[in-house]
Amino acid sequence: MARCTKEEALATRDRLLDAAELVFSEKGVSRTSLHDIAEAAGVSRGAIYWHFKNKADLFNAMMDRTTLPMEDALQQIGHDAGQDPLDELQRAILDAMRKIALDERTRRVFEVATLKVEYVDELLAVKARHLQCYVEGVSQMQRSLEEAAVRRATPLPMPPAVAAQGLHALVVGLIHTWLLAPTSFELVVVAEAAVCTYLVGLGLMSAQQVGHVQHALSHVGQF
Repeated sequence: MARCTKEEALATRDRLLDAAELVFSEKGVSRTSLHDIAEAAGVSRGAIYWHFKNKADLFNAMMDRTTLPMEDALQQIGHDAGQDPLDELQRAILDAMRKIALDERTRRVFEVATLKVEYVDELLAVKARHLQCYVEGVSQMQRSLEEAAVRRATPLPMPPAVAAQGLHALVVGLIHTWLLAPTSFELVVVAEAAVCTYLVGLGLMSAQQVGHVQHALSHVGQF
């Protein structure tokens, strides 16, 4: 049998990742077997082991291909000293929300990652990846809040680590709730209002600065 070309191998790998997204979304990660994914992709199970060590490796490759929006957005912060760290942080959060709300693949992968994965033995590597993303996300939020407080000469009313944990929980909670019922509220609009309110509470924004958010909320039916 002739060896497949590099292009054919990459095409097979992408087909496996496409299939994994769909099957994980339908059945959940722990209930999906590698045989299920191979069958959905129309390849042999051996093809999976050519590209991936195990299910966790395949899962993480799927995540890497469609980087979690928050992870990707937060990585863009802090590269321009001329930018207001608070503006960068807000923009990163809202860009992530827009990608989740508008991009079907991103939304499906994020749903699998947050709602359809169990940290059983074979998926401990997945848990480790999630933990790393969480730690890095909170750390970046903390740096942004600290720098914003220094720039405004406004001490935070709580330890920066606590403020960052609270903001991270707020953002992740909104995403999780929206994924459960996407038609229940407009993710981007509500996220902007919630984040701005949190930042007002930290003393980093004034109520007058969030007037545009109140205007946007007035056009949302449930408000």
